[in-house]
Amino acid sequence: SFFNNRFAGTITKNAVGFTRRFENFFDTIAMEIFTNFLPTIFALVVLAMISPILALTLFGMVFTGILIIKPLISKRLVLVKDREDKHAKLAGHISDIVTNIGTVKAHGLEDRELVTHNHHSRVYTAAALKSWSYQNNRIDMVISPFYVMTNVLGLLIILSMGIDNHTKASLFIAFNYYANITRFLWAFSGIYRRLEEALAEGSLFVQYTLEPTKVVDRTSTKLVVTEGRIEFNHVDFSHSSKKLFDDLNISISPGEKVGLVGHSGAGKTTIVSLLERFRDVDSGAILIDRQNIAEVTQTSLHHAISYVPQEPSLFHRSLRENIAYGKQDAREDEIIRAAKQANAWDFIEELPDKLDTMVGERGVKLSGGQRQRVAIARAILKDAPILVLDEATSALDSESEKLIQQSLETLMHGRTSIVIAHRLSTIAKLDRIIVLDQGKVIEDGNHSSLLTKNGTYAKLWHHQSGGFIEE
Repeated sequence: SFFNNRFAGTITKNAVGFTRRFENFFDTIAMEIFTNFLPTIFALVVLAMISPILALTLFGMVFTGILIIKPLISKRLVLVKDREDKHAKLAGHISDIVTNIGTVKAHGLEDRELVTHNHHSRVYTAAALKSWSYQNNRIDMVISPFYVMTNVLGLLIILSMGIDNHTKASLFIAFNYYANITRFLWAFSGIYRRLEEALAEGSLFVQYTLEPTKVVDRTSTKLVVTEGRIEFNHVDFSHSSKKLFDDLNISISPGEKVGLVGHSGAGKTTIVSLLERFRDVDSGAILIDRQNIAEVTQTSLHHAISYVPQEPSLFHRSLRENIAYGKQDAREDEIIRAAKQANAWDFIEELPDKLDTMVGERGVKLSGGQRQRVAIARAILKDAPILVLDEATSALDSESEKLIQQSLETLMHGRTSIVIAHRLSTIAKLDRIIVLDQGKVIEDGNHSSLLTKNGTYAKLWHHQSGGFIEE
């Protein structure tokens, strides 16, 4: 729910901003602003009144200093541009992960993505350190001597004026103001910039870290699947104060292929969400081979389940990486075999870069049918004992639909399968069909027996619109 309630771009911006906060924070001494800003304004006025020559000298030196450091600033801008380029790549990676967080969690690969993120973070940090080093070792090495020269010049002006005892005190005060003003003018712009960035970038991300994690591992026990039996025992579940399930009981035998049918809001997707433990039940238990999924690690649970979503989520990576996402050590021949079984190899083979083809963000370079076949190939290669399939609702051409149906039959073979159905024709051949209405099981049986009952399923079968269940 944390990711469902936030824009991915906002999370990305704040997450990356948090990594930069330390550079800005430690370069900023906030109290300097409050202790020096107003006194400096006052000192400028007093200096101009006491010694116009010193005031003009100060402004002249500041102008000269700007001309001197301008080339150095141009060089630093090149380094800053490189730093921001690395920053953008880091932000892009985080955005990719946030966009596909469901796929990451479903495959139990949070640790792998953390390793990849750490790599991008180190690259960015190296670029940031290079920029910081240039600022401190080159620019500051010019500014510091110039700052001293400005003060020395002011002192020489006072000594060369040939003043008498009557004016010594006032000019000494003027020089003191002069020196303090020069120090603060050199530092003020950088202090202000860093302070603003530190406060803005740091505070927003801290708010995220303070939010409690709703689903946590209670033990370190790993799920061991030997058969693939699934049981919902007296499950109660509420969401946003609304009761969705009240004493829900469902039992699915090992290797059984079960379709979930019902209008929108009946509870089909919530059942899958609870099985994957994206949310915890209020009471009751969900068992896999008599093991309570709340008492095993989430990673081991997700490794045991292959999930093919309604709209497949692909990373902006190669086809090879997308197919092998659930099995990182897959060999080339295994990837190709899975692609062939998913009827995806024919279109992959026609691409110039074949498996090395980049699919674009969320797979935008592929058609809807191609994305679905890649997702099916991923599930085939993962070879988990339990399959959860949220059937696609998007209309496909007849050829793509036929290929996908063939791929799904291959995928479901030998696996305990749960299919969320949006068109009844695709589940008529399943072993069993469960009809849900407002979180309750109202019918349960195979296609023929449910038609004979002439109940809700039969009405849906006879009244489905364009092959889809009317919502």
